[in-house]
Amino acid sequence: MLDRWTLKWITPGLKKTADLIGKTPVSADVMTLTGFLVGILAVPALWQEMYPAALAIILLNRILDGVDGTLARMRGPTDAGGFLDISLDFIFYSAVILGFALARPEQNALAAATLILSFVGTGTSFLAFAVMAAKHNIKSVQYPQKSLYYLGGLTEGTETIVIFVAFCLFPDHFPMLAYIFAALCGLTTILRVHAGYHTLKSHTAAADKPA
Repeated sequence: MLDRWTLKWITPGLKKTADLIGKTPVSADVMTLTGFLVGILAVPALWQEMYPAALAIILLNRILDGVDGTLARMRGPTDAGGFLDISLDFIFYSAVILGFALARPEQNALAAATLILSFVGTGTSFLAFAVMAAKHNIKSVQYPQKSLYYLGGLTEGTETIVIFVAFCLFPDHFPMLAYIFAALCGLTTILRVHAGYHTLKSHTAAADKPA
């Protein structure tokens, strides 16, 4: 929901960083893998309840994720790079939640499982529509810079970063915050399924009309 505004705010900084990296042989795919490997370090940090360290790692991962996308657009995005980026993003999001479950299993495990389930809903509705949109050549107007159709919702990247920050700052309240965000993700899934279904249905109907 907030991505369209935060992208405008952070894009200049990402572009400057990508310009510097663009002068080196480092590829966008290498940046993607580096960001993912850095991000996964949040899991043992969370397991040991080193929340400030985990927060720093999570934020660094998100910065690197933004830089790799900007670098890819500068050099020309590829399908392989887009696939790698979105796949590792979803793994990272769930891994962070696993870290909180490992930290305090008795308190956090059920809430973590519920949140990961909600991530499955947002992720599958997002990716399933992107596949069908590509098949029918439906372009995103709001996010034309994305390598695949970006179907928005109440819980996008910005909201996910905000809730991860909240988890790290207020770990004692993880279950409550996780259930709230899971509910918002559930609503996002419903909205995406509804919007995606009707968009594809109307597009197919229009394409089937005789000229």
